[in-house]
Amino acid sequence: MRNSGKSKKSRPLRVAAGLLIAAVLLVGTGQALAVPPPPPNPSDQDIARAGAAVDSGVTEVSGLVNEVAVADQQLQVLDDEVARTREEVNKALVDLQNARDTADAAAAHVTDTLQSLAAAGDQVIRARSDFDDFATEAYTRPGATSMVSYLSAATPDAALDRAQVLDLVSRRQQSVLDGLRRAQIDQGNRNSEARHAKSVADTAAADAEVKKDAAQNAVTAATAELDRQTVQRNVLQQARDAAQGRLDAARSTVSGLQDQRAVWIDWDRQRKAEEAAIRAAAAAAAARAAVDQAARDRAATLNQGSRPHTQLEATPSTPGKPKKPKPAKPSSPSVHGSAAVETVVDRAMSQLGVTYAWGGGDEDGPTLGIRDGGVADQHGDYKKVGFDCSGLMLYAFAGIGVALPHYSGYQYNAGTRVPVEQRRRGDMLFWGAGGSQHVALYLGDGTMIEAPQSGDVVKVSPVRTGGIMPYAVRIVTG
Repeated sequence: MRNSGKSKKSRPLRVAAGLLIAAVLLVGTGQALAVPPPPPNPSDQDIARAGAAVDSGVTEVSGLVNEVAVADQQLQVLDDEVARTREEVNKALVDLQNARDTADAAAAHVTDTLQSLAAAGDQVIRARSDFDDFATEAYTRPGATSMVSYLSAATPDAALDRAQVLDLVSRRQQSVLDGLRRAQIDQGNRNSEARHAKSVADTAAADAEVKKDAAQNAVTAATAELDRQTVQRNVLQQARDAAQGRLDAARSTVSGLQDQRAVWIDWDRQRKAEEAAIRAAAAAAAARAAVDQAARDRAATLNQGSRPHTQLEATPSTPGKPKKPKPAKPSSPSVHGSAAVETVVDRAMSQLGVTYAWGGGDEDGPTLGIRDGGVADQHGDYKKVGFDCSGLMLYAFAGIGVALPHYSGYQYNAGTRVPVEQRRRGDMLFWGAGGSQHVALYLGDGTMIEAPQSGDVVKVSPVRTGGIMPYAVRIVTG
């Protein structure tokens, strides 16, 4: 409970000092900032790890790219070898076909020469037979051409002539026979040459057959090697694609972390800018509140002789000077218009950074908190000097001569209610049934100043719409 035995003459000095201290506390704590929740801010270690993953991925992909390139080169060589060996097969097939054609031609030539040789032999045999027949007839068969005919010629000359004729015929027959024999010999020579040519052609055909088989075997072997290396190359290709995927993911992670860092830096820049603006506004508000003697006097007048809301005993704290009860309803403002609103805002803003203390705060400033038997006690609020939510409102509006009860539920009934959507600067906002949970002062632009909870400080926050009461309370209406 606040020590009410101290002289209230010292309160103005303590309040003025408190205003300046509040501004210093605001600067020191860096709180009371009405910015959105911070975005993720990856650490330098996270970014470094992601960058290392990228470097590792680049190395892995580079190695695999080189291996795939080597495999592609080997496959190209094998493709060329397969193509060459396939053409070798074509060449071997052509050579084999030519050799077979030559062998067939040689065989046909052998057959032809055999037939010619046989015919020549037959002609020689027939010629010899004819000559023999002629000779026999010439000497044995009666007739004009017989030897007897020649010898029995009328005259020797006639016989001689006949003998010459017979000789000529005999020589002609011999000449024919010799020609046939030469033809027979020539046919024999040709047959021998044909047989030799056939033998050479058969050898060439056999060699071509061997070469054809060898070429086909070479194609089979080259194709099998090509297939094997193609499988290896495909494995490498898949490994490279997988590594590329990991590299892309790592790069995306780095990019994402860098983007998050950039977003966080922008947020932090905004936070610092708004924090600086609020510090400047708080300092200006503290300075204005410190020199606003009229507001302090009005607040002191309201607090003069009043019983603190935490004092439960009936006896006055100062003998011979009874406490007057606080009004059940708030008094009317002694100042009006925008000046009154700014006085209220300045007094609230002057307390930015002041510690939350449950039950703390009166018309003159922060006070010692009280026990609640729960959360506040766990945070040691009863040992802290500060404000709770309704105590901050009580202090702010005391500057314009308005006495508010130290309870947000009563403050909800302290002025004119307006739809919360029509709220304006200087209105009070409430949460919970009948305003029983929380109260804050609306600053405009979607922000408010509040003493939120144990463990926190007076600060500027975005207006929270969840659970907000449908009406704001307006004290300054003019």
